[in-house]
Amino acid sequence: MTSKPLDFGSYDYIVVGAGSAGCVLANRLSADPSRRVLVLEAGGHDNWIWFHIPVGYLFAIGNPRADWLFTTQEEAGLNGRQLAYPRGKVIGGCSSINAMIYMRGQAADYDGWRQLGLPGWSWSDVLPVFLSHEDHVAPPNEAHRSGGEWRVEYPRVRWDILDAIRDACETAGIPKIADFNTGDNEGSSYFQVNQKRGRRWSTARGFLKPVLKRSNLRLETGVHAERITFDRGRATGVVFSRGGEHCHALAKQEVVLAAGAIASPKLLELSGIGDAARLNALGIAVVKDAPGVGENLQDHLQLRPIYKVEGARTLNGDYARLWKRAAMGLEYAFLRNGPLTMAPSQVGAFARSSPEYATPNLQFHFQPLSLDKWGDGLHPFAAITASVANLRPSSRGSAHAVSSEASAPPAIRPNYLSTDEDRRVAVEALKLTRRIVAQKPLERFRPSEHIPGAEKVSDADLIRAAGDLGTTIFHPVGTAAMGPAHDRNAVVDERLRVRGVAGLRVIDASVMPRITSGNTNSPTVMIAEKGAMMMREDARA
Repeated sequence: MTSKPLDFGSYDYIVVGAGSAGCVLANRLSADPSRRVLVLEAGGHDNWIWFHIPVGYLFAIGNPRADWLFTTQEEAGLNGRQLAYPRGKVIGGCSSINAMIYMRGQAADYDGWRQLGLPGWSWSDVLPVFLSHEDHVAPPNEAHRSGGEWRVEYPRVRWDILDAIRDACETAGIPKIADFNTGDNEGSSYFQVNQKRGRRWSTARGFLKPVLKRSNLRLETGVHAERITFDRGRATGVVFSRGGEHCHALAKQEVVLAAGAIASPKLLELSGIGDAARLNALGIAVVKDAPGVGENLQDHLQLRPIYKVEGARTLNGDYARLWKRAAMGLEYAFLRNGPLTMAPSQVGAFARSSPEYATPNLQFHFQPLSLDKWGDGLHPFAAITASVANLRPSSRGSAHAVSSEASAPPAIRPNYLSTDEDRRVAVEALKLTRRIVAQKPLERFRPSEHIPGAEKVSDADLIRAAGDLGTTIFHPVGTAAMGPAHDRNAVVDERLRVRGVAGLRVIDASVMPRITSGNTNSPTVMIAEKGAMMMREDARA
């Protein structure tokens, strides 16, 4: 017999997850001193140096202190491989271990959401939300603002070979532009990053930690949400484990899931919201038959061609020399400059794989380094990586609970390269990469293709190569998607309320109906900001 959970008290709002979205929600919902807010985070505090030194992603990804260490199921499109699927295990969530790239996406992404029947989500609607919390290092202009919590700066280190890559892109027909965040990101530029004076700027640093002193805000770390409780079709609280005990916190107003595109749908299913047949098979009582929960998983599959180079400074070469590592450490300690401030990618490019696309459908992340996979050591030779991702994949996957036990890891099936279109775009992407690298501005570095190998030239060879080297770029979205009332697979409405029950919302990357054209962290922050606005509006109604 299961004992009754301990009473953890009553709150106006319970937020599950203190990640990229949850930190924003904690800040905004607790701004009203009359509202009590409880935030439940399964990870820990960000009291490890590599959460703050930007290059720490090399040590955080794949480390159980920082990463939940999820893996996918075997992927047919990746020639039967399983992938590591990193998710942040710390306050700030993935914003504490990610690439730090500030990217909004394309105006057409959000206008497309509006055209799906989601009022309030067009580019003209969301741009003011992005601006409302931005703290950009540049003087304010039409595209940027200062004074908010979400710090944005430019890279603090440059590499000659990356400048040459931009020249090569231009020669290949991809123009140089100044800013990826104006709504049209076609071209090459240096990425803008979420850093402040050479330190990572996570949502925990920007939004959560400055307000933890509020008496109406309570953060609990190391706790695992097990299920949402309901009474007559309304969410009433959350049962969670804490130090070996089961606790129950009551929510007088709303429960908000902000645990991310993998954990949020799993918790919905554990709570009885999901496909009825799937829940019955797991022995979970059905609260609401919602077949879209856990479906519609989208991710940007990155293909990572690697080129050996000569006569170029790269991080591989610098890191291999002990005295260089020492110099990098001193440069960072005293100047907050140098390679330790690096995001994984400094230069990017957005391009079209073929003329049939109205807006860029490829994103390049050019890196003055190479490794077999994130979490591994750098290669012992000078090299660059020309990572390229299909921005709008047509493949759709899933993420589901596999047991009624909350501790069981989910089954993640991205279903990469499962459509003819995605396979065609992969081939076109690899061909475009080769065309860029073959341009005259890179000749002096004598690039030679290490992976996948210049001998692979046919479309069949390149499709196979894409399956061999493709990997996640850590952008899962869509598993509790927004949609209009007539869409049976829509999990939430345009105000992020779970359809068919009261007092429950999902506010994180899960709700994206279609993935944005670029890095997904800042769009998730925007969704959280907008979701908090909606909650406050609805509370006043």
